Amino acid sequence: MSEDTWAGLADKFADEAYATVKGHVRTHVLHQQLLDHLPAPPATVLDVGGGAGHQSFPLAEAGYDVTLLDPSPAMLAKARQRLERLTADAQRRVTLLRADGETAFEAVGGRRFAAVLCHGVLGYLDDPGPLLDQLARCAEPGGVVSIMTGNGHAMAVRPAMERRWADALASFDATGEIGVLGVPGRADTVEELSESLRSRGVEPVDWYGVWLFVDWLEFAGTKLDLADADQVAAVELEASRRDPYRAMSRVFHLVGRKESS
Repeated sequence: MSEDTWAGLADKFADEAYATVKGHVRTHVLHQQLLDHLPAPPATVLDVGGGAGHQSFPLAEAGYDVTLLDPSPAMLAKARQRLERLTADAQRRVTLLRADGETAFEAVGGRRFAAVLCHGVLGYLDDPGPLLDQLARCAEPGGVVSIMTGNGHAMAVRPAMERRWADALASFDATGEIGVLGVPGRADTVEELSESLRSRGVEPVDWYGVWLFVDWLEFAGTKLDLADADQVAAVELEASRRDPYRAMSRVFHLVGRKESS
């Protein structure tokens, strides 16, 4: 595995980002969307690039058997800290593994899972193909594959809301940007990612937005109040399931199902 590029960002990502209204929206909206597709607990879940467990630990609390895989020692250290806050039963349902997503099938010993999650990872890869291969391979027949990534159709939103007009104009055809954590990232489209999954035996079932209003407000300089977080999350969840709102989200969530044969 390569040098831990997340070592200097672990605190900012795991502690600061998720403590915001935007962080609350991300976990709540994705969790509710997942529950529409996951089999009942104690089904097995593999979270590839799961970081500090913000998305998969609530599933462990709900009764799922969770394996969190991440290549970053710094992020796994954060995951261990957060794991201690779970109930004893939930802690027993979580396994932490250090490995690159591109070697996930080997890292889990050839085990296949009822659901494979990969949220906020594809955008950091120049070529997501090898990781997509692993996601499909790790899903059992009929299993769910859940991917969250940047929306290539909405790249102009952030620079426009930040009044960077020249950048916004150039972003309509852009495929990447420097993200809010200062790390270069690329974006996908629902159409292209759907075809990539189909070619790997995973049929797309549905897709959703993740962030819409919180992104626009944040980039326009509006400070969001944590006291409003639950109400904001309820609005974002409703928008995430409707057109045209979901298409305008800067991030999308695609859910597919592995072919049974």
